[in-house]
Amino acid sequence: MRIKKFLKQMIETQASDLFLRTQALPRLRINGKVQTADAQPISLEEMTAITTFLLDNDERKQFFAQNLDIDFIHVEPGTGRFRVNIFKQRGTPAVVIRCVYSHIRTFEELCLPADLCRRFCEESKGLVLLCGPAGSGKTTTICSMIEYINLTNEKHIVTIEDPIEFLFHDKKSIINQRELGLDVHSYPIALRHVTQQSPDLLFIGTTRDEPTMRAAISATELGVFVLTTFHTVNAVQTIHRIINFFPPHLHEEIRMQLSLILKGIVSLRLLPRKDGKGRIPAYETMVVTPTIARLIREGSTKEIQSFIDEGELFGMKSFKQTLVKLVKENLVTEEDARRFSDSKDEFDLELKGIKRL
Repeated sequence: MRIKKFLKQMIETQASDLFLRTQALPRLRINGKVQTADAQPISLEEMTAITTFLLDNDERKQFFAQNLDIDFIHVEPGTGRFRVNIFKQRGTPAVVIRCVYSHIRTFEELCLPADLCRRFCEESKGLVLLCGPAGSGKTTTICSMIEYINLTNEKHIVTIEDPIEFLFHDKKSIINQRELGLDVHSYPIALRHVTQQSPDLLFIGTTRDEPTMRAAISATELGVFVLTTFHTVNAVQTIHRIINFFPPHLHEEIRMQLSLILKGIVSLRLLPRKDGKGRIPAYETMVVTPTIARLIREGSTKEIQSFIDEGELFGMKSFKQTLVKLVKENLVTEEDARRFSDSKDEFDLELKGIKRL
């Protein structure tokens, strides 16, 4: 089997993902681009051997047989730690493997807005959201925040993840990490009793539905600081998504709760660096000021974007502002920045220093 070679190749090339499919060439995602890893396609026999190797216990094999899709962590001795997803396509198995780096990097190493991240970490209660598409660095950022708290504060931190990616070691804080399927059956079940575990900080891997969101809101109202992620593209869409988890007759109540508990939103997109040395984040940051809290409460979420654009004094930046900054610092190309912007016209105006009235 070539799977062990491919895993080593991921580490050597700093690839984020490995893609394996029956009768297809194996491919790696390097600096955001999918590239061929080997000239020999994966045969059905080899794919069967790979999946058998990765599904290394009867419980995983049974789960995959029943659900035709499974997500778990694989540790390859001497190589590294990998998040594995095996699924079926056109009747045969396919595999996507993501590298999970063991070193938890600082805000500065990740090129994140360090002052704002530290400010969020000093919160004792409320809700902070990390948003972006899959593979944009949301979990990496939250783990950096958890490690900062671990290094600087005496707290009890509870994480609920699917699966556990980064492993933490107690420093000033004590950290309990719970994995879906291994330690608890679902997010709502885990959250039902979490406040009885006396957490100061709760990290919910991903919030995808109303029961999980409702439980997260309840935890913040009981004085817990909650971090979670959303697969949304920016702050305004995230607020819409949260509200629309709930039936219309509850929207006013949810807007009121959000206006009281939400502390901020950081949205991320990873762009290829101009020098070809990896990727760098563009981000949008929203801090919930009294004005933004009022807009959320009143349902005037469309107006929030203009306050993000003008909110640098409070630590806010829009995507177009951070993209222009990356271009002017010669870190990304103008073409890539334009491609990743919400509006190419808005980006071009910002690059020229023109403010739209």
